[in-house]
Amino acid sequence: MTNEIKALSERIDTLETRLAYQDDTIETLNQTITAQWKQIDTLTRQIAQLSERLQDAEANAPGPTNEAPPHY
Repeated sequence: MTNEIKALSERIDTLETRLAYQDDTIETLNQTITAQWKQIDTLTRQIAQLSERLQDAEANAPGPTNEAPPHY
């Protein structure tokens, strides 16, 4: 019976160790995902600003004139 208890104790220790490593990995992944979402949010806002600036530039760009080219 003592060997069974010792074997179970070792299995529990192994599982607890694995769980601790898994918890650490999950926390690291969570931090990475959070940082990536912040970066995605920043980039999304920058794209929206650039798109708006492009639309403004296109709207304010001089349009084609109806004048004949100089070679006519």
